[in-house]
Amino acid sequence: MSHFSLVAAFALSAIVPLAAFADQHEDSKMKKCAEVCAACQVECDSCFDHCLKMLSEGKKEHQATARMCADCAECCKTCATLCARNSPLAKPMLECCAKCCEECAAACEKFPDDEHMAACAKSCRECAKECRDMLKQVQK
Repeated sequence: MSHFSLVAAFALSAIVPLAAFADQHEDSKMKKCAEVCAACQVECDSCFDHCLKMLSEGKKEHQATARMCADCAECCKTCATLCARNSPLAKPMLECCAKCCEECAAACEKFPDDEHMAACAKSCRECAKECRDMLKQVQK
């Protein structure tokens, strides 16, 4: 084995574990993002149920928020799944999920005295931030 081949082999042996570590690190960030999205989905579904109760009591101002919560829950569910799989489709879904969560948070924040709405808004803001942070990582 030539000196060059030996040096190249040594360099490669150092790079491969670093690449694996980088992949593992990105996978753990993607997993965390998936967990935040899944938690937001649960919060949005719970808020959707709360909105339905409000609607049944005649509070029609909850109709648009109920729809937004249902849409956001679906978006978060899909994003969580794609992130957990480290899918190549995660990137566009992260953008979509962040936007959806921001809109859902804004809708829920119209009811500041309602603890269900406040919890949903908080979860959506956290999810939007996590998605945007993950997007920065994926775009590198």
